[in-house]
Amino acid sequence: MEQNADEAAARIAELRKQIEYHNYRYYALDDPVVSDGEYDRLFRELVDLEREFPELASPDSPTRRVGAEPQERFRKVEHRQPMFSLAKADSEDELRAFYKRISNLLETTEIDFVTELKIDGSAVSLTYENGVLVQGATRGNGEVGEDITANLKTIRQIPLKLMGDAIPTLVEVRGEAYLPISAFTRANEERAAAGESVFANPRNSAAGALRQLDPRATASRPLAFFGYSIGLIEGLEVGTQMEILERLASWGFPVNPHCRHQDTFEDVVRYCTEWSGKRNTLDYDIDGIVIKVNRLDYQDRLGVVSRDPRWAVAFKFPGQEATTHLLEIKINVGRTGALNPYAVLEPVQLAGVTIRTATLHNEDDIRRKDIREGDMVFIKRAGDVIPQVIGPVRELRTGAEKEFKYPEKCPECGAPIVRNEDEALAYCRNPHCPAQRLEGLIHFVCQGAMDIRGLGPQTLEKMIDLELIGDAADLYSLKAEGLARLPNFKEKSVQNLLTSIERSKARPFARVLFALGIRHVGESIAELLVSHFGEVDAIQAASEEEISAVQGVGPEIARSVRTYFDVEENRALVRRLREAGLQFRAAKGSAAREGPFSNKTFVLTGTLPTLSRKDATDFIESRGGRVISSISSKTSYLLVGADPGSKLAKAKELEVPQITEDELKRLAGEAG
Repeated sequence: MEQNADEAAARIAELRKQIEYHNYRYYALDDPVVSDGEYDRLFRELVDLEREFPELASPDSPTRRVGAEPQERFRKVEHRQPMFSLAKADSEDELRAFYKRISNLLETTEIDFVTELKIDGSAVSLTYENGVLVQGATRGNGEVGEDITANLKTIRQIPLKLMGDAIPTLVEVRGEAYLPISAFTRANEERAAAGESVFANPRNSAAGALRQLDPRATASRPLAFFGYSIGLIEGLEVGTQMEILERLASWGFPVNPHCRHQDTFEDVVRYCTEWSGKRNTLDYDIDGIVIKVNRLDYQDRLGVVSRDPRWAVAFKFPGQEATTHLLEIKINVGRTGALNPYAVLEPVQLAGVTIRTATLHNEDDIRRKDIREGDMVFIKRAGDVIPQVIGPVRELRTGAEKEFKYPEKCPECGAPIVRNEDEALAYCRNPHCPAQRLEGLIHFVCQGAMDIRGLGPQTLEKMIDLELIGDAADLYSLKAEGLARLPNFKEKSVQNLLTSIERSKARPFARVLFALGIRHVGESIAELLVSHFGEVDAIQAASEEEISAVQGVGPEIARSVRTYFDVEENRALVRRLREAGLQFRAAKGSAAREGPFSNKTFVLTGTLPTLSRKDATDFIESRGGRVISSISSKTSYLLVGADPGSKLAKAKELEVPQITEDELKRLAGEAG
């Protein structure tokens, strides 16, 4: 039944309200109350109504999060109140000196504090007028930043419209945009798999994403946000920093759950000491603790000296860097033919891990940093995860160090290497290069792709040596008698591998497309292509222009996809994989798959040790189970990770069984 404009306006307003509420439940609280399917239905209805009634479109609509055109440059904006830097305290003595200074200035020791984790991201400012987001900006020099409103709107944790009733007429919210470590790791895995240079650390990746001229590029990186303070506010009174955090939460902002009110300064010291040893337990980088005087009237009395507020200090954690000897620079040839240099190091302990190798990114990076074989070098774990060489300790050079000469031929097959002027990496273009073949197979069977357990690099290499396989399609014609020729493969190992190979046929089309190893096609790009085209025949038939028109897929990726499917050898591989039973069409309303979790429903809460939420969902669904958002007495299991939400209490109340990630794998018959 057709709606008139008044009915449409009322329905649009209701849909926007519902969608923003569900965004808040999902992104800020991690506690959704509707299924993904129901959310998608509401969102599609809003999109359709706004398309039918364009005069009712609004910049604060949730459909406009990635709706802006690319910009030519960023406009400068002046902050209504300066975004100050913080004085640093590198030791407990300096921390106590801060307390002594403010106690003397306030002439009292009766001071309470708020302690907050210092998120290692990018500080941003968000201005709301009558509850609607009108501007987002970078910190810049503290007084003048850049207008990145369109990019900040892509972060779903940032409300486009404030929730609740106590809304100020004007408020400037400050917070930190950051990239979770799990997302950073996945992005680097995808970039490495696609032959691209990896990001140095989550902070740089987040900052780079925020300064993309095309908001769609920002949206491709799953940035997150924590609100932590207010600049200017009109139309509402607040008295303490804790009240500010409570207000931010009530308006729909995620506030870091580890913020604490501290009655005494000794509590502050204990908090800093405690988190110095726990920083690696989080899914985001922190580089210290921010200590703030809680009372705002005390903050006003203390004021600002130079550009640092007297009422706050940043306690900095010790840097996670080390020095060691760079023994040799080697080259790894990736599945796309990319020649990736890496450093072989004299083993050194760093952040509890023994480091033996570290990334060097590319030839230009080695030249720019003047890194030589034989150097003593500084190394760090980027994002506390990926070891990288920061640079040489030049004053320790003896003259025996050697400049690295990039090879002119592939170290694996001897074919000439090629480097385009606009690319940082050099490539081996020999499609029959043994290193590329092995790396391609390693990628094909990995967890994010076909997830075939029991096929590590050494096993795959032995399979190639024994001529059991030549490419990925050969995996699906393996027989028990052939596998029995592998070292240490007994009857049970053979059967487990055959079962894993057979189960991989149920992996969804997007994972199969990612597994093919097309250059520049990571997991997220594969999802976009599958969502747009639906089946492999449509992708193979699409022109470069048609592929490039997919939102989030640029010309370079489109060229790579088109180039891949223009090669008859690749098309033949797809034919053989399809004949083997792999999925090359997007599933639509398909019946539940058979498996150990058939007829079982799961709800997820908390952060799992090794599986992301998406990976856990795929693990369950590929084995016949179903993942739902809301818990009820009919739920089969609650899968519980670290820092679980309110679902855990509800599961206990309803007597729903709770399981860990290890127990989930045991239920699937895949423990160990």
